[in-house]
Amino acid sequence: MKKQKAYAAAGVDIDLGNKVKATLPQLLASTHRREVLGKVGGFGGLFALDVKKYREPILVSSVDGVGTKLKIAFTLDKHDTIGADLVNHCVNDIAVLGAEPLFFLDYLGTGKLEPHVFTDIIKGFARACAENNCALIGGETAQMPGFYQNGEYDVSGTIVGVVEKSKMLNGQKTIKRGDVVIGIESSGLHTNGYSLGRKIFFEQLKLKPSSRIPGSKLTLGAELLRVHVSYGPLVQKLLKRFNSSLATRHSSLPVKAFAHITGGGFVDNIPRVLPKSLDVVIKKGSWEMLPVFKIIAEQSGVPDDELYQVFNMGIGMVSIVSAEKAQDVLKFIQSQKHKAWIIGEVVKGKGVARVE
Repeated sequence: MKKQKAYAAAGVDIDLGNKVKATLPQLLASTHRREVLGKVGGFGGLFALDVKKYREPILVSSVDGVGTKLKIAFTLDKHDTIGADLVNHCVNDIAVLGAEPLFFLDYLGTGKLEPHVFTDIIKGFARACAENNCALIGGETAQMPGFYQNGEYDVSGTIVGVVEKSKMLNGQKTIKRGDVVIGIESSGLHTNGYSLGRKIFFEQLKLKPSSRIPGSKLTLGAELLRVHVSYGPLVQKLLKRFNSSLATRHSSLPVKAFAHITGGGFVDNIPRVLPKSLDVVIKKGSWEMLPVFKIIAEQSGVPDDELYQVFNMGIGMVSIVSAEKAQDVLKFIQSQKHKAWIIGEVVKGKGVARVE
C-alpha cells in the first residue's frame, strides 16, 4: 500500500490539485483571444494589448466576489453558475465606463478540493468569459484545510478592460437636468443582498429551496441561483449606435452614463455618476417587478427605503440618456432582448438618488 504524503495527510493534496488543473487548457480554450501569449499555468498571465487600435487606451480594472449567494450553491450542490455570476458582475462594473473586457483572473479558496466542484466553477468562468469575448488567462486555487467549513469555498475575480480615453463615459460632466433614466431588467438578486434575502426567505417566511413562489416556474433555490446578467455587450452596442464618432463632436452625447445596480441598490450606485448639483428620482412601479422581489416587497416587512438600497428590485443596470433620444435608446435596448423601461429623471438637487 502506497503511503500517503504528509501534506496530503494534513489536508492539502498537491497531486490531486495538479491532476484537476490538467483539464484547464481544454476548459479555457473557448476564451482564447489572439492577444493572449503563453499558456495557462505560468507565474503570470500574458496579454499583448493591440495599442494600434487606440489613440489613447485607458485600462480599466475591477475586482469582486459573489458574496453569500455561495450559500445557496452549497445547499443545492450546484456550482456551474457561480463562475458566470462573478465574470458578468465584473464585466458590468467596467462597462459603465464604456470599457470592453480584455482578460479575467480568478481566485478559488477551499478547505478540500473537490474535482467536480472545481470543474463546474471553472466551466462557469469559461462560459461567461467566452460570451463576453474576455480571455481567462490565469488564476489561483488555494487548499486551506481548517479555514473553510466542510463543503464550502470562496471565489473572487479580477477583470481588466480597455476604453478609448475620448470615449470614456463621465456622467458628472455630461448629465443635465431633464435627462431620462432607463432601467434594464435584472434576472433576480444577481450577486447582492443575499444575507438579507436568505434571512427573509428561509428564516422569516420559513420557505425551503424546493418551495415554489407565485409567478415563477422555478423553485426558490433555482430562482436565487439565476445567473447575474451581463450588460457588457449591450453597452458596447448602445455606444456604437448612439455615441458614434460623429456624435462625439457635439457638446452632448445621447447616452450619458450607466450605473450598475449592485450592493447599495439605487441609492448608493446612481450618485457615483451624478454631478453634485443634480439628483435622480426613480419612480416606484414604473417597471415590471420580478416575482422574487414581489415577495420581498410584500411579505418581508422591511421598509422600502432599505429594500431599494439593498436589492436591485428588478433593475440590474440604469442608463441616463438625453430626453430627445430616450425613446430611441429604449426601443434599441428592447430590440436586443432586454426588458427595459423609463423609470426616472434627472432633477435639480445635491447629487443623490431618491426612490419615490
